[in-house]
Amino acid sequence: MATTESIQNAYIDYVLTEGHEPKSVYLFAKNNDMSEEEFYRFFGSFEAVEQSIWADYARKTITEIKTQEIWPQYSAREKALSFFYSFFELLKSSRSFAVYSIRKHPRGISSPRVLDTFKNLFEGFADEILRDGLDSGELTDRKFFAKRYKDGLWMQFGFVLNFWINDNSAGFEKTDEAIEKGVNVTFDLFQRSPIDNLIDYGKFLVKNGNFKEKMGL
Repeated sequence: MATTESIQNAYIDYVLTEGHEPKSVYLFAKNNDMSEEEFYRFFGSFEAVEQSIWADYARKTITEIKTQEIWPQYSAREKALSFFYSFFELLKSSRSFAVYSIRKHPRGISSPRVLDTFKNLFEGFADEILRDGLDSGELTDRKFFAKRYKDGLWMQFGFVLNFWINDNSAGFEKTDEAIEKGVNVTFDLFQRSPIDNLIDYGKFLVKNGNFKEKMGL
């Protein structure tokens, strides 16, 4: 009897053996002792199979890191780092499929459609940890910009994913370095900076009297 997992595994085995997706659902189903009807009971297309595989990577990573005893004590920055490190550690065991899945799509401004469901899960996770960071004061609640912080994290994920795909270092140690530097720089931008202090000071001067008079001009 076909299951979500058995179809995913059969699909991964096929594309890694043949280098391309099956020519039709009929042939794929026939070669895996199932009917077309059984396949469509779980997925509407081969693209949907790939989307589900990537989504499972996200769910497994999020579940794993949230069960860590130290998780509630982590800052938003540490939670993001934990996700990135754990995700790419998990992906090592499926590197051949991940590389195949991403490289078959032309590079562009938008992310590959196979990551659509993954992106929804990632953004839900990002919203959660960023909200905690804003509530605790770890991150700066900038008007109009704070709600876009998750977009910054998604862009950082896309960069690291492409870096990892092309990383030839032993144990992908350069990817670990890219994660550390990239996530930390991103969170530095989310936190209060001298520019925020300058803007607040300007607002204070405008609110509390003539700006030029305050400046002695």
